[in-house]
Amino acid sequence: MKTTTHRLDLIFGTIQLLNAELDGPVTLQRDLEVEVPQNWPPDLYDRKALEWSANYLKENPDSLGWGQWYLILRNGEEGRKALAGIGGFKGKPSPDGTVEIGYSVLSQFQRKGLAGEAAGGLVKWAFSHPEVKRVIAETYPELIPSIRVMEKNGFRFIGDGSEPRVIRYEITRESFEK
Repeated sequence: MKTTTHRLDLIFGTIQLLNAELDGPVTLQRDLEVEVPQNWPPDLYDRKALEWSANYLKENPDSLGWGQWYLILRNGEEGRKALAGIGGFKGKPSPDGTVEIGYSVLSQFQRKGLAGEAAGGLVKWAFSHPEVKRVIAETYPELIPSIRVMEKNGFRFIGDGSEPRVIRYEITRESFEK
């Protein structure tokens, strides 16, 4: 499963790809058919998150698309495709139609608009499903670039997040469609 933005291919993390990543960067590079930078993975994305994604898919085989997505820059260094970051959802829509999005981009790809572009592509993909009524995202108040990504994609601040010091933003279907 894939969706595209202006500069990115967003590739859904299947069980096969997640297992390739668990195996190591050489296997992930082979299976994704892209350059995997030496400083992979990006900040705020660790083995625990990867294992959670793999387990979620195993336990919820009907959740295709509602997990992790690889952010592939189509024209990376020397014109090759490069793995620029990770993004995705924390599971299928809740009964009230809410999904949570997250994203992280490698340092060399930051401050180029890629996180915003990826988040926008994922939000668009989410709202292509009629059961989705809103998309939420959480961050820390000091992560100003992350807040800018959300705001540029139409998210608005709604208050405290799910953990201490975390803040939450949302975009509703109604706001997205305007």
